[in-house]
Amino acid sequence: MKSKPETTVHVSIKEYNFKTKELKGFAAASEFKWNFTWSFTKGKLFVNPPLGRALIEDALLRFLIKNDYELESGSNYKFTVSAKF
Repeated sequence: MKSKPETTVHVSIKEYNFKTKELKGFAAASEFKWNFTWSFTKGKLFVNPPLGRALIEDALLRFLIKNDYELESGSNYKFTVSAKF
């Protein structure tokens, strides 16, 4: 039986700012690297650069929402996406 495609995404939280209500960080998967800003009160996620953004945007937002209260500035996390990048 063929295994499902998977890619591990590494996330680094750089800043969790309650004054601006934003979380800033860095995500990397395969050859792709992105900076992101999550406006957590508005539920908006901004991912740059645009190259490969469609691959990560939804999965990263789900990860951030699910782990919201556990994320700490200066910490590293990882999660798996059911796709091969």
